[in-house]
Amino acid sequence: MTQKVPVNVPKLTMATTEVTFLEWLVPDGTAVTEEEPIYVVATDKVENEVNAPASGILRHGTAEPEEVYPVGTQIATIETA
Repeated sequence: MTQKVPVNVPKLTMATTEVTFLEWLVPDGTAVTEEEPIYVVATDKVENEVNAPASGILRHGTAEPEEVYPVGTQIATIETA
């Protein structure tokens, strides 16, 4: 049975409350491995690649480039076998 693992905006530093989504590094529907970089976000100080929390098929959510998202917002899912 397929499980869906949420992909959430991470808390990058103690002070981070929101990030700007910059780009997907992996196309929608692509197989990814745990810890593989899948998207890029920016804070007011730095850009960070964010890794997949699990292995499976990445399904993009509604995240759009240059949009701001609060920490913890689900922006995608990974379908695992």
